[in-house]
Amino acid sequence: MVMAGKRRADGGGSGSGKRSRGAAGEALVPGPVSRGKWENKERVLIFSSRGIDFRARHLMQDLRKLMPHSKPDTKMDRKDKLFVINEICEMKNCNKCLYFEAKKKQDLYMWISNVPHGPSAKFLIQNVHTLDELKMTGNCLKGSRPLLSFDPTFDKEPHYSVLKELFIQIFATPHYHPKSQPFVDHVFTFTITDNRIWFRNYQIIEEDAALVEIGPRFVLNLIKIFQGSFGGPTLYENPTYQSPNMHRRILRVATASRFMEKQRMKDLQSVRKSEERLTLPKDPTHAVFDTPVSEKTSLIQLEPPVEQPRNTNRKKRLFKRQRIKLRR
Repeated sequence: MVMAGKRRADGGGSGSGKRSRGAAGEALVPGPVSRGKWENKERVLIFSSRGIDFRARHLMQDLRKLMPHSKPDTKMDRKDKLFVINEICEMKNCNKCLYFEAKKKQDLYMWISNVPHGPSAKFLIQNVHTLDELKMTGNCLKGSRPLLSFDPTFDKEPHYSVLKELFIQIFATPHYHPKSQPFVDHVFTFTITDNRIWFRNYQIIEEDAALVEIGPRFVLNLIKIFQGSFGGPTLYENPTYQSPNMHRRILRVATASRFMEKQRMKDLQSVRKSEERLTLPKDPTHAVFDTPVSEKTSLIQLEPPVEQPRNTNRKKRLFKRQRIKLRR
């Protein structure tokens, strides 16, 4: 008990890893890692709007499990303005936000924001696969701290650099967080392919440091980056972005055009069948190379042919061995 009191008085639980000296000069062992000081107090509010489907709800729950520094909240009404989220984060004592917005019960958007001053970014989420849906073999400790792996493209483009800083502040679990574990056993990877950001979660195997996917997985299609939180001047707009409504319209137009093309071909065939065939005049040079052939009289035999009598007086032919014996 005396040693514990001296450790707390001398700051042995700071997690610095150095041995401290007590009043009597004895060496004190520092406290465990979990007793360190929680300095980076990042809190992320993760919630959604009303009308999301089951897959989006499960994805939101998976992110809450993987991020011990997150906080939940009730669903927000879709009629409310987005700047109300800043007040909700202030009441929840959160300085970061992940907001899932559903539209038409089939399109899922995600807002990431630095509350209350910004910046913020809006994404379209595609190809969502949750933890329960994937059935991956990987596993990690609940509440453990992840490593963040980024594509080299994040350091080449300015808008990707802004997104990289947002991802680091949101997805990285703060050191010495009360709900986190002092272990690093999984990796969050952010890869840029086809102008989209692919999110994957891998487990680090201790034996050979190999990676085994855990899940969830999803693809982020960037729409806009705003200067403020959930609004403000536009810093970047994706020129290659195509809205889901436009994509569905293009598919409908392509299907309709194929149907119209088949219908036109059927009408053209019916018109061709109804037209009278043109009789071309006889070509005099058509029979130049015809060879005249004499006509053969066709004989039709009405009675069976007369049977010829057989020659019964024909000498019987001997076998070869019999002829050889006669010669001897």
